[in-house]
Amino acid sequence: MASFSRRRFVHALSGAAALAAIPRSGQAADYPSRPIRLVLPYGAGGAGDQIGRPWVDKMSSLLGPTFVEYIGGAGGAIGAATVAREEPDGYSLLLGNGSTQVIIPLTSKNPGYSVDDFRAIYRLISSALVFAVHPSVPATDLRELIAYAKANPGKLSYGTPGIGTGNHLVGESFKQQAGGLDIVHVPYRGISQATNDLVSGQISLIIAVMSVQLQQLAQTGKVRLLAVTTETRLSGAPEIPTAVESGMPDIRYGGWFGLFAPKDTDDAVIDKIAQATRLAMADPALQASYRAQGMEPDGDSSPDKFQRIVDATTASLAPVIKSIGLSNL
Repeated sequence: MASFSRRRFVHALSGAAALAAIPRSGQAADYPSRPIRLVLPYGAGGAGDQIGRPWVDKMSSLLGPTFVEYIGGAGGAIGAATVAREEPDGYSLLLGNGSTQVIIPLTSKNPGYSVDDFRAIYRLISSALVFAVHPSVPATDLRELIAYAKANPGKLSYGTPGIGTGNHLVGESFKQQAGGLDIVHVPYRGISQATNDLVSGQISLIIAVMSVQLQQLAQTGKVRLLAVTTETRLSGAPEIPTAVESGMPDIRYGGWFGLFAPKDTDDAVIDKIAQATRLAMADPALQASYRAQGMEPDGDSSPDKFQRIVDATTASLAPVIKSIGLSNL
C-alpha cells in the first residue's frame, strides 16, 4: 500500500508541475482566480450530467472551484449561444457535442452562434452509434440487412431521437450508400421510447448510442446488434463489428462530448484547462465510470486534436444534411 501511495503522490506532484509549466500570458497569469462555470446545454439527469459532473469534480482539485449550470432549450442551442456570447476569459465553458457544435449551426437559420464562435479544448468521451434490429428481422449483419431491405421495400422502419440528430443523419447516409434503400424514418422525442417500440416490434430498427441497456437487451435476445459506427470495435463490446467491416466504408460516426470556450479565449488559458483535463482523464476510476456507461474516455486529446475531430464531423455531415434538405430549418 505504501508504494501505491508513493506513486500517487509522485503522479500528483508531476501533474502540478505540468500545470505550473504552462506559459502564462497577461490574461492567464492568475487563471483561475474565481470559480469556473461549465454550462450543460440540456436538462439535469441526462448524458451531460454523467459526463460533465465527474469532470467538474476533478477540476475542483486541479484548477479550483468549478460548478455546473444547466441552460437547456432548443436542443442545446440556447446554452451554446449563451457561452458563445460570454467574455473569452476561461470562466464560462460549454460541454458541447456534435449536435450543438455541428448539426445545429448547419441546419438552423438563426441558432444564435456559428461553428466559428468556439475554441475546442478537449474531447472528454467518444461514443458509438449502433444498428439494432428486432429479432424478427432476418439479418445478422449490415450486408444481410441491406439485402432484406432491397427485397422488401417500404417494409422496414428505423427509429431515432429526432429529425436532424446524428442518428438520423447516419440512417439517411446508410440508405444512400446502400443504393437508396426504402426504409421509413420514425423520429421520436428521445431514444427510450424508440427502444421500447423496437423491443415490442412496432419498428424494425433503431440507430442509437451504444449503451449498457442495449447490450443487456441483446444478451436476452430482445434485440440484435449488427454494427457500430466507430472506426474500430469497442473495447466494451468487441464482438460487434464496425460498419466499415460490414462493407460500409463511409459509415464512420463517433459521437463525442467535450469542452469548448468562446473563440477569443487566450491560448494559455485553453492550454491550462486542457492540461488539467488530461491529468483528470488519467484517473482509472474516472475512466471506469465513463466505460460503465458505454462511453470511451479520451486520455490523449488536445485543443488541436479535438478541433480536427470537430472539422471532420462537419465535413462528413454537411453533405448529408444538404442532400436530405435539412439546411436552414
